Amino acid sequence: MLIQCTKKLLDELKIKPEAQIEENPLFSWHANLLMLGRKNTLVLVNDKNRYTIVLFGLKAKEWKNIDTYIKMAIREVFLAEGIKEEIVEQFVSAADNVVFTKTKDRTSVARMNKSCENVYYFDDIIDPQSIIQKSLSLRLSDFLVGDGKNDYFHPNEALYKDLEEWTDGSVFRIQAAQIKVTLELGNKKVWRRLTVPTSITFSAFHDVLQAAFGWQNSHLHDFLIYPPNTVSNVVVSRHRNSPILNLVCAKEALEYERDIPMKMENEVKLSEHLSSRMQYNYDFGDNWIHTIEVEKVLENHELNRPVCLRGEGNTPPEDVGGEPGYKLFLQTIQNKKHPDHDYMKKWAENQGYEKFDIEKTNQRLKWI
Repeated sequence: MLIQCTKKLLDELKIKPEAQIEENPLFSWHANLLMLGRKNTLVLVNDKNRYTIVLFGLKAKEWKNIDTYIKMAIREVFLAEGIKEEIVEQFVSAADNVVFTKTKDRTSVARMNKSCENVYYFDDIIDPQSIIQKSLSLRLSDFLVGDGKNDYFHPNEALYKDLEEWTDGSVFRIQAAQIKVTLELGNKKVWRRLTVPTSITFSAFHDVLQAAFGWQNSHLHDFLIYPPNTVSNVVVSRHRNSPILNLVCAKEALEYERDIPMKMENEVKLSEHLSSRMQYNYDFGDNWIHTIEVEKVLENHELNRPVCLRGEGNTPPEDVGGEPGYKLFLQTIQNKKHPDHDYMKKWAENQGYEKFDIEKTNQRLKWI
């Protein structure tokens, strides 16, 4: 594997670059050193597809074994993409010998620099506790880039295609769940049918639900897990309406004693509760309750991201005042003669209120 370094990076590595060699572009990367919050940050950009991988907070011990950390990062990020484990291991094995050289040409450097600019743009999703920035790498690699010929593409999709050609087969083998999520809103039908990889955490599932319903992610939330419907009649009659687990988004919630066991949502995967009944609560003030039904589990699914299959109904505006406030809101905007009609309509637009559009919904889901 060829790592083509900027002078700044070579100085940090304290190595003399080897002579420029020819390498399969799929196993060739341009690399640069950034400083983010006084932390050394390594940015790798693939020459073939411009897939970007970021390592953050590198210290002396990591720099001494940087070739090992680069391979670790490739492995973890590719697995996070949902790429088959055997393909990931095949890729890492094929890239076993790491060679450090100078940068290749101005075009490659310019493309790398553009990716570095995007790192600064998305620095708010950096995980300060991790060297290998999986979420940031996934986001950067889904960012539309140009090829200099008035054509644009997504680096992650280009990577999938490159790996398919390299291995002569599908790169994904995902277990996914087909899920129907219903916003409990009286006699109004507001629901989304989704396919979601079961390997995601409930923290990531929260992001999926925010995108699917067009919420603004500006309030606290939690999940309640209930016993599955398949338990014995005695247990159902006694505990059917009692949750067995509360998944929370803030560590502060763990400080309060409750009868229900609590865990952090980022520590539990969706796959652990596919047979359970689930509820998602968003905004404890307006109290938007979503019931979650797993309709079926899809084995060997070939799409590594959530997708909205169908849906119905508009999501209420944020901070509208719960179900009573939403009822009043609808009465106001549906009556053009109401004195607050124009104000309420403009306020709703600022709150992101819009009609359900499956194309927009899937576009949002691509960006999480």
